[in-house]
Amino acid sequence: MPFKQKSVSTHIELMYTRSLFQTEDMIEQHNILNETADLIDNGVIKTTVADNFGKINAENLRKAHALLESQKAKGKIVLEGF
Repeated sequence: MPFKQKSVSTHIELMYTRSLFQTEDMIEQHNILNETADLIDNGVIKTTVADNFGKINAENLRKAHALLESQKAKGKIVLEGF
């Protein structure tokens, strides 16, 4: 409820279910990711990533938070290395 009142949401998207559960068609994840990369590289689809602040650490977290507080953020903000 505290998140709901502030319109905050968290999302988890597990792209690697096949490898996690060692399914017989694990190679399909490789194919899907390659096809998606090709579509992005060829400009057919666009990502929603607007800013990538690099590795998650205190400094980059502060930068990302400052951008959010400025109300000028558009698209996804990425912090890497969880």
